[in-house]
Amino acid sequence: AESLLADATARVTAYGKGNVPAYAEHLKDVFIDGGFDPRDIHILPLDETVSLVVRYRGDGSSNRKPVVFSSHMDVVPAEAGEWVRNPFELQQDETFYYGRGVLDNKFDVSMLTTLFVWLKAQGFVPNRDLIIAFTGDEESLQNTVQDLTNNHRNLIDAEYAIVVDGGGGALNDSGDAIQYMVGFAEKTYATYTMTAKNIGGHSSMPRADNAIFDLAAAIQRIENHRFAIETNEITRTYFERSAPFLDNEVGEAMRRFAANPKEEEAIEVLRAQPEYVGTLGTTCIPTMLSGGHAENALPRTATATINCRIFPGNSVEDIMGELSLVAGNPELEWAVYGMPVSSDTSPFNDEVMGAVEASLTQLYPGTPVIPRMISGTTDGAYFRAAGIPSYSLTGIFLNPKDSFAHGLNERVRRASIPESLIFWQSMIRSIASDPN
Repeated sequence: AESLLADATARVTAYGKGNVPAYAEHLKDVFIDGGFDPRDIHILPLDETVSLVVRYRGDGSSNRKPVVFSSHMDVVPAEAGEWVRNPFELQQDETFYYGRGVLDNKFDVSMLTTLFVWLKAQGFVPNRDLIIAFTGDEESLQNTVQDLTNNHRNLIDAEYAIVVDGGGGALNDSGDAIQYMVGFAEKTYATYTMTAKNIGGHSSMPRADNAIFDLAAAIQRIENHRFAIETNEITRTYFERSAPFLDNEVGEAMRRFAANPKEEEAIEVLRAQPEYVGTLGTTCIPTMLSGGHAENALPRTATATINCRIFPGNSVEDIMGELSLVAGNPELEWAVYGMPVSSDTSPFNDEVMGAVEASLTQLYPGTPVIPRMISGTTDGAYFRAAGIPSYSLTGIFLNPKDSFAHGLNERVRRASIPESLIFWQSMIRSIASDPN
């Protein structure tokens, strides 16, 4: 496991580097050397990157569809000169491994690969097929997961997907596990542009109408707008189970909101907390401004970029329509950036939750399992959009203070290797073995 992680860390698989295909070929060799039939291993090229699909064939005794385990082989960029250690060399001290991707997401790729090969060597035969789906551009375009779901459905069709990216266990300063998160839903990531236009003119002859004034007025209206409070089974359970960990007014607000999502005082307390406001509904915030073309000319255009995280069940078009109404100026021009993907909340899955709880008893008994909605975007959104429920979780346990994914000096506990292998072996046996 450590050697796989070291090899992975040395590969610069950020977008634009073109190194994911070689990484996938290396992993393919590992699977073949581990006894997997080459006919069950597929490298699927797409532009500069690839995805890797590996099928662990079962005996079919469960008469159920496969389960997908998905992680991503790419990473975000890292500037070596800004790190204390070389980000592309696995280094360690007494407590941590360091390097780009050791937390997000090459660790999980390495652990899943190690465990699948080990289980094969042990003669384990699952009662249904298990599928690895390693994507190649989750941190950038997310085209490979779309290619899998749209063009290679036969290779990854499954009862559900476990997206091994996000989720996992939180440790306190004493090293005790305090909670374990499982992602059941993701907010839709959507970016809009709002543009005011004007005929412009010379700045020495100002007009009553002005593109920047029009845009500023619209932004102020959006600032004062509050989207409707929304809940679902996942978010209510999240607040209910998280409340006991906060012995303050926020924890009390969580408890009251879970009991009554219309309680105004609880809503106001939670809305004031940046880490929780996104769980209450859709959020939209201006993130960039541009306008004008010369310091001595009246602006002909002014544009605001507005980033939204949309609560499941709302369409990208509906939120743009609401923003347009709030802006209060029918002359403004609106556009959607890119092609956002919307997905429904995955249903509660007793099998997944039971397997998680069984795995936790081997590592940190009694750890509460908390479902959550992710405000960012993982490949799980695309599995859900394709009709494959997905659940985000990992075998990593980490103090939140030590989470540096995407940042400088990314790290993971050295103890995470044995813990993760124990966790995933238990998970896989729970969901793909007949009860004794």
